[in-house]
Amino acid sequence: MNAIAVVSVILMGLSAGAQSISSEKVEFQSVNQPSESVEEANRNFNVTVTSPYSLTAEDIVKKSKEDHALAVKNYDQTVAQSKVDYNEKLKEHDADVAKAKSTYELEQTEFKKLSMLERLTMTEAGKNPKLVLPTKPVYVKPAPPVYQEPNLKNFSIVDNNVLASQINIDGYSRGANYVDVNVDIKSPTFQDNNGQTFINQPTKVVVKVNGVEKLNTVLFKDFAFLSSVPSNNIDKASEEKRHLTKVIAGVNALLNQKFGYTAANKTIVLQSVKNKGQYDDLAKADIYVTTNLKKLQPGAAESNQIAYANMQKGIDIWNAALQKIDYKNPKADFNAKIAQFVYFNLIRLNVALNRKTEAEKILNQLQENLIYIKLSSSEESELAKLEKEIYSKK
Repeated sequence: MNAIAVVSVILMGLSAGAQSISSEKVEFQSVNQPSESVEEANRNFNVTVTSPYSLTAEDIVKKSKEDHALAVKNYDQTVAQSKVDYNEKLKEHDADVAKAKSTYELEQTEFKKLSMLERLTMTEAGKNPKLVLPTKPVYVKPAPPVYQEPNLKNFSIVDNNVLASQINIDGYSRGANYVDVNVDIKSPTFQDNNGQTFINQPTKVVVKVNGVEKLNTVLFKDFAFLSSVPSNNIDKASEEKRHLTKVIAGVNALLNQKFGYTAANKTIVLQSVKNKGQYDDLAKADIYVTTNLKKLQPGAAESNQIAYANMQKGIDIWNAALQKIDYKNPKADFNAKIAQFVYFNLIRLNVALNRKTEAEKILNQLQENLIYIKLSSSEESELAKLEKEIYSKK
């Protein structure tokens, strides 16, 4: 775990008997560890992409002109089909008119059976039978095709090399192939279902580390919702371009989860007791931990190792303090209040450094002694959030 830390101190007037407890807000940059670790010296990668994308602007214009020529050629057929469709709509309209009249006659018959007062009441309320006829469809002749220059911004004018350049693994240099990435992107398929459009675009990702296959999976193979209208009502070219961007983002997210060393900004609050004398060791623990958090730097393995070793000195002091706690004596120097801030410090620190196994161990110890520790509502809320983070993706 690598981190860069900047510490700002916030003094908080907490009182625990004669103990003066203050808090430090520690903001630092943590480098998340991937599920597949690679030694720092070998963090280089190469990407090979295969896809159907090799479009040029000339290709797009040519295809647009071909589509226009085909539309002109088929115009008479389009008009003829539109008349057929219109006649079908007329038949449907006639059937709807007959149905509306039949319904009205039935309602009118039942209405006449009512008393004069009942008919008057329904009429005043607007609930008397009314004949509502559907609007007759109007025939609109399709306009002759008119050629328009295609908007190149709506098209994916990319090739495999461009796509490969958009794929990155955080913490790695591009060029060598210790980590060899192969991505095969298929053409998208648009699917209609109940008047909506769905899309899939199977994308196979294979990764070898030093020749050994570590990842082999297919993304975007399942159809996902795209639009609330049928596919013939959407601009497929622009939708395909947007989806390709989503595909590349999905590939990058997967690669960085598995192999990347991604920086993330984090903030924790560490507490310390400032009284001199019996709490000198706890004051030293605070110095050990916060000072060495500031010394951590991404990529500086040797200096980080020293910083972690010195930070451990503070952690050891905290653990030793927990062995001195007299939970049942609130007047003791090492009472439940001291235990509370030490437990919280250890849990916060281990969660921040992604040491979830150690954080869980400390959490269990705290929970065993919660009967003696009074937490405020905000402290209970924080503990619940820490517990959730410990067990998430563990």
